[in-house]
Amino acid sequence: MGSVSGPSSSSPIGDLERRALAAVSGARIASDLAALVAVPSVTGAEEAAADHVARMLAAIGPAVAVERRDVDPIALARDPAYPGAEMARTTLPLVVGRLASGRPGPRLILSGHLDVVPPGDLGAWSAPPFQPVVREGRLQGRGACDMKGGVVAAIEALRAVASLAGEDGWLPEPLAGEVLFVGVPSEEDGGAGTLAAIRAGFVGDAAVVTEPTGLSIVTVGAGAVTFRLAVRGRAAHASTRTEGVSALEKLELLHAALRADEAARNAAETDPRMRALGLPYPTIIGTVRGGDWASTVPDLVIAEGRYGVRLGQDAVAAGADLEAAIAAACATDEWLHDHPAEVALVGGRFDSVALPADEPLPGLLAAVAHDVDGVEPPLIAVPYGSDMRLWVTEGATPCVLYGPGDVRVAHAADESVALDEVERCARVLAAWLVRGLAAG
Repeated sequence: MGSVSGPSSSSPIGDLERRALAAVSGARIASDLAALVAVPSVTGAEEAAADHVARMLAAIGPAVAVERRDVDPIALARDPAYPGAEMARTTLPLVVGRLASGRPGPRLILSGHLDVVPPGDLGAWSAPPFQPVVREGRLQGRGACDMKGGVVAAIEALRAVASLAGEDGWLPEPLAGEVLFVGVPSEEDGGAGTLAAIRAGFVGDAAVVTEPTGLSIVTVGAGAVTFRLAVRGRAAHASTRTEGVSALEKLELLHAALRADEAARNAAETDPRMRALGLPYPTIIGTVRGGDWASTVPDLVIAEGRYGVRLGQDAVAAGADLEAAIAAACATDEWLHDHPAEVALVGGRFDSVALPADEPLPGLLAAVAHDVDGVEPPLIAVPYGSDMRLWVTEGATPCVLYGPGDVRVAHAADESVALDEVERCARVLAAWLVRGLAAG
């Protein structure tokens, strides 16, 4: 593998870039995205989507070699960097498309996750979530935004560059090196799919994960951990409730403490990129279960939620912050002092990530976007975890997020993505690939 420095932002679009841009098809993007969204791939059951993507890659032609493999999640869970999981699964299905020049040079990676979150209340959807529809230029369906739109943009970019290949299947000079598209499962519950891809050797000199960023370039990201609180009380008949201790009331006290902790952690942040987000490290309790009879004081409540990982922290350090906040709150209450809530980190663990200031990847991608699109995208931070941190920390691969869609609609009913934005993303990525290979 080689270096990826590339021309400056003043570089014009070259002939090979122009040819690749001309090969991007908006009609094909719309058709491919509808077909992929129609394949349900809720986290834990991504096999059919991986098979579908493998067929999409094979349809590009002989210039792209396709590999489809299944990784044992039990074996991967023994990896010291295993990022956790929240869904039971029997396999981690990976799909990789490889486009080579036949000459040594950089390896550039486009990657996206194939899993989607459950559709939730079907009554809240205006159309069935896995029956995509197009309305006013937006394709709607579960996963359209997060992140099958980005996956299709990446595959279309790969296809556009593959159109430059000769009859021998190799890319023309001066292009050198290779391009990989890496489709992964299990991002929504931790990132085990990307860790599996990295351990399989699919690393490179630069990577773009096509998460929905509204075509901004993400260079800094917070993280998150999932936690479980077990809060105990003392049961009593409702008619004599003062004889008992309500676990739900004690959870209310802990919830207030978590809100205060959230405010303090966010107020303490000094990095302007994170402060610009307003609430870079949100805390939320998402599920509450407890009680076993309507007229009995509940003696156990289980709450599960999400806790932000601050910039510069890993998930372990954030977990220690959470435990300290709960312990401090318990110490202020007579009952909880003697019966403290139990805290456990469960499910996915997302460390924070920040690219070094001197990393050339963001600047090169921004320059290409300016040349192609006429607008230079901003470099931004995000308040959520992503596979970016695994590419950087475990794969030693500089990585940014750049893709179509608005994350605010990502997990919502009637999730959608603008088709013209998917096409714009594909065009920028195609030019970035050509320019990066030419610079190798």
